[in-house]
This record gives sequence, structure tokens and C-alpha cells, in this order.
Amino acid sequence: MKELICKTENIHQYPIIIEKGIKGRLSQMKALFSQYHKVVIITDKNVAKEYLSDVERQVRQAGPKVYSIVIPPGEASKCLSQTAEIYNELIKCNITRSDAILTLGGGVVGDLGGFCAATYLRGIDLIQVPTSLLAQVDSSVGGKVGIDMDYGKNLVGAFHQPKAVIIDPLFLETLEDHYMIDGMAEVIKYGCISSAPLFVKLMGYAYYEDLVEDMEDIIAKCCQIKRDVVQTDEHEQGLRRILNFGHTIGHVVETYFKFKKYSHGEAVAIGMAQITKKTVAEGISQKDTYTNVIEILENYGLPTELPKMPLDKVQEILFTDKKFENDSLYICALEKIGKAQIVKIQKPQAIELFR
Repeated sequence: MKELICKTENIHQYPIIIEKGIKGRLSQMKALFSQYHKVVIITDKNVAKEYLSDVERQVRQAGPKVYSIVIPPGEASKCLSQTAEIYNELIKCNITRSDAILTLGGGVVGDLGGFCAATYLRGIDLIQVPTSLLAQVDSSVGGKVGIDMDYGKNLVGAFHQPKAVIIDPLFLETLEDHYMIDGMAEVIKYGCISSAPLFVKLMGYAYYEDLVEDMEDIIAKCCQIKRDVVQTDEHEQGLRRILNFGHTIGHVVETYFKFKKYSHGEAVAIGMAQITKKTVAEGISQKDTYTNVIEILENYGLPTELPKMPLDKVQEILFTDKKFENDSLYICALEKIGKAQIVKIQKPQAIELFR
């Protein structure tokens, strides 16, 4: 078992527990669950088939009454209408500030359920139990929750730190291959921005089985990097911007294709490749950085080519990016593998990223 403590600016601290098999020992976590009268589990239909009944049973054994809300899978559920449906269900269950929401699922469930926890009754406790690789290494940690709007991703959201994050790599055993590939984009991101040893380790796997065997350590390393960044900059005023490596371009790609053609990880992979291509040309990144990024992304079956998109449509989406401040955009660029910096650019330069 590996356990990290994340302590943020508002002196809130919570454990990030990473352990194979912990999903079968939730009933033993009485100190966490017995403090609530009711716990509402939010999950999607795919995860519910595999795990909901067992998680319900175990949480109930730990003390609280348990209710469940099952939503359709996919990015389309991160919307205002689904949020309103969840609010209505919470009202029907008479959920109060002494109760909690537990999100059981991938990034969509965590973001949506976390946003509901942040806003219902002006905030109730949140417990994250991520089941996808992407959620385990990234979105479940750090307290960023939100929903999408027609003009862009995560345009409505909040910072709402969880009470605990419980990560079991064994959840990944039932994931389809494309979800694992999707999550590896975020794992690669952490190697790019903060850990050359992790990057080299990822480059060295010849067999998928070896990668899976080491997954607990890999997840822990990614969570540790994110924990360290979040503790320094909870509200993304400075250092935390490095976690957006590839995301500015990636979010445009996702939004332009209406979240249907490219998954989040695929879009971020394209973004990492494209931004590094540009920063090498500008002399910001070392010359071999782009070659290394392309090689590792292709090794894991991730796309690297920016798709054709009309620049007027790109501009329309890009300029709603929440990372803009007035006419300035802060992007993450690699100096070299394992070391990132924040670069401030203006709107005309931002459009050039897509040429």
C-alpha cells in the first residue's frame, strides 16, 4: 500500500490511498464512512454493472445508509441537464451537509459528481473512487471539478478538495484497451513535465504485462507529482499550470469534434505533440524533445497529428479557454523531458499553435 497526504492552502488535508485490492476492503474503512449518515454513490452504467452492488454493500457495512445515482457513460453527461437531475435525486434522498457523495468511475463521473458535491447545499463532502487510469493518475486528485458547455470543456466548475481518494489498480482489469491507452496519455504527461526517470521507464516497457505489474508504482508517482504541484498552487495561479501540458490544444480538438472523434487522452496526446513541435521551432525546447515525445506517444498507440480544423472555428473555441487572462494565455512548454516552464503568449500567437 502507498499513501500520500495532500494538504492544500485552506489547511484541508486528505489521504490518497493506492493499493491493489482495496476495493474489496472498503467496509473496513469505518473511520471514513461512519462519520456520515448517508452516502450517495454516483457512477455510470458501465461501471455499475461491474462494481456498484459490491461497493454499495461494503459502504453500508461501514455504517451509513447508501443511495445510488447511475448516469449514462461518456462526456455528454458532463452537462447542466445531468447536473440538475442529480440535484433532484439528492433532494429526494434528503441529503444534508452531514452526508457525502462518493464518485465511482472515470473522469466524467469524478468531475460531474465532484461538481455536484461542490455546489449542492454550497458544498458537501466528496470521496473519490476512480476506476479508470486517467482518473487514477490525474483527475481524482487536486480538487478541480466541473462540467462542459457547448463552447468548451470544463467552463463551469469549482475547486472542491475531496475527503479521500481511494485508488485500486485492480479496477483497471475490466477496462477495455482504449481506456488504458487514453489514460497513458496523462501518465506520459507527468514524465514529460516533471520526471525524466518516469519517462525513460515508460519508454522501456517491451510487454504490456510488465507495465500492468508496475502500475501501482506508476500511479503513485503520478499522484505524488500532482500532489506536490497542488500543495504549492491549489488554485492554478502559477505552478499548477504545468499540469495543462497539451490540454489547451487538446480541449479545442475535443470540443471541435463534439467529444466524439477523439477521447480526452488522444486529444491531449495531439496537444503535447503539437505544442512541442512549435516550442522546438521557437528554441524553447531542446531539439530532441519533439522526437522523444512523438516516439513515446506512438509506442502507446496515441495520435500525434493535428487534425484539420478551420481556424475561425478554432478561434471561436480557443478564446473561451478559461486559461486566458484578458488577451494573454499561459501555456506549458517543455525545456526538455522532465522539465517544464510556463510561457505567456498573446491571442495571435495562440492561433499560430494550430497552423
